Amino acid sequence: MNKKIQIAAISGAILFSIFVLTSSDNETSIPLPKPNSYSENDSVMILAENLDKPRAIAVYDNRIFVTEKGGTIRVIENDQLLESPLATFRTPNVFDGGLLGIAVHPNFSNNNFLYVFLTYEENGNLWNKVLRITEENNKLKDVEIIIDKIPGSSFYNGGFLKFGPDGKLYVGTGTVSDDSHLPQDINSLAGKILRLNDDGTIPSDNPFTNSPVYSLGHRHTQGMTWDDQNNLYVAEFGPEKNDEINLIKSGKNYGWPEQQCSGSDDFENAILCYDPSIEPGGILFYSGDKINFESKFILASMRASNLYQVDFEEGLSSQKSILSGNGRIRDVVEGPDGSIYVITSNTDGKGFPDRLDDRLLRILK
Repeated sequence: MNKKIQIAAISGAILFSIFVLTSSDNETSIPLPKPNSYSENDSVMILAENLDKPRAIAVYDNRIFVTEKGGTIRVIENDQLLESPLATFRTPNVFDGGLLGIAVHPNFSNNNFLYVFLTYEENGNLWNKVLRITEENNKLKDVEIIIDKIPGSSFYNGGFLKFGPDGKLYVGTGTVSDDSHLPQDINSLAGKILRLNDDGTIPSDNPFTNSPVYSLGHRHTQGMTWDDQNNLYVAEFGPEKNDEINLIKSGKNYGWPEQQCSGSDDFENAILCYDPSIEPGGILFYSGDKINFESKFILASMRASNLYQVDFEEGLSSQKSILSGNGRIRDVVEGPDGSIYVITSNTDGKGFPDRLDDRLLRILK
């Protein structure tokens, strides 16, 4: 699984580039599609349009919660986008910060808790915090701070959060800048995977005493998922190359900024490395039986404008496109019925939006 894998790019116009995925065993090429060639059919359904810089999705029963970078939580209920946001937060005007990740509490049916990751400005400095929201009838009822003073940045906040199979809240944070060594500082919350109880307290079995840090040495986390053996996988951006998929182990160091992908016995090696970057987004281990995938891991990609299935054991030679022609794809989650939900990211400043971007899509089969 740790064999060296690379992606080489064939030069050409951005919209019509071809990424060539190579391994030591074979080669395959996947064309980069034109963005915004949307077509609703019996396999893909458009649930919402004109979302403004959407960042993350959380699904509970018949409701889908979507964060928008500018500070709003939108609700799609029974396949209809509600006119009024659930909540609106003030966010700074920075390129890659704002209202980012969102997670639903495992006991949401009883407590109505949602968790969000928010960038804010204080005395000229950028910070991030995780909020616990109590909602009632798709409206904000109460807000509590779960963890605060996560170092912020205009570009590298991470911001992904999910509940694990152990019932703990996992939070992916980013480095402040590419020349920052805070990801290697165990006393800093930057460049880490954090593990918290649902009230923000520190679990007694965390790897570092009295610390929320679960793993360190991360650059810019974008997605996380657990497989059926409760192994945690995280996708993160590299600096124009060396995007990583990492198998996260308690207390381990993943190298940033000292290492990219692999090379040192002092750090954990990435299980997949993308060179050049495909800008991985959300990641999902598909546990349903509604859709017959060859590989259970599903990966959203922004720069490569695809939703992929990939077998981490077999490497990039197993990677195949599930969905293309929709431009940048930022997040992917599984619904309770086995459907897959994705959001596009064409209004994020890097895409080619049309008048109806961005969209929430459901993959039905």
